[in-house]
This record gives sequence, structure tokens and C-alpha cells, in this order.
Amino acid sequence: MAAHCANAENVAQYLSRHRKVSAVTYPTLFTCVDLARLRDNMSGTGGPLLQFELADGLAAGRRFVEALQLIYHVSNIGDARTLATHPASTTYASVSPEARRAAGVNDGTIRLSVGIEHIEYILADLEQAPTHA
Repeated sequence: MAAHCANAENVAQYLSRHRKVSAVTYPTLFTCVDLARLRDNMSGTGGPLLQFELADGLAAGRRFVEALQLIYHVSNIGDARTLATHPASTTYASVSPEARRAAGVNDGTIRLSVGIEHIEYILADLEQAPTHA
């Protein structure tokens, strides 16, 4: 679990600086009040899951997950391998855009379950995929 969390923290930091990413949701990127809760409830780690938004929407999200080479494009989460899903074109595909947004799923939302692969491989895959988005 320590490797999952360390890798997820690195991925969150990387994505928060990426020009094609408009937002990253990850606990260690939250406000001071939330960070206090994080220390109290999660031993200061953000966990292995994160979500980010591609600024260019639905088509960009689809192209992004299809371009991944190391990271597996799946609809589930929780594995030793890094997994990605684009909810707007998978689990929420039959849901109206309004209902998706109400559930926190935008057209460019990507969810990651960060695995224990070497962080350089994960970041390299994330780096090459947005060039297709």
C-alpha cells in the first residue's frame, strides 16, 4: 500500500502541473482543513485513487485512455497494476450529461487506480497519452 500511495502522490503532483489537465482531485492537494483530516484518518497519505479532468472533454478522454500503453483501460479499480477509466464513455455512458455532472463525472474525467509499477513508467505513459487527447 505504501508503494500505491507514493506513486499516486507523484502522479497527482505531475498531473496538477500538466497543461492539458484542468483539475486534479487527490487528498494531498486539498486545503489545510482537509489535510488535517487526512493526517488523522489516512496516516497522511492520499491513497491510491485519483481523478483528473482533461480540458478538451469527451473525445479527449476517449483518446487518452485508448492511447495508454502500460496503464490498463478498465471499468473497475483496485489492482497491483495501474488502471484507468473514462467514466463518461464507460460506466456513465448511458447517463445524461446533467446526471453525470451531478455525480461528479464530467466529459473529460479520468479516474486512476495507481499501481505499484516503477513511477517512471507510469509517468511516461501518462506523458505520451495526452498527445493523443
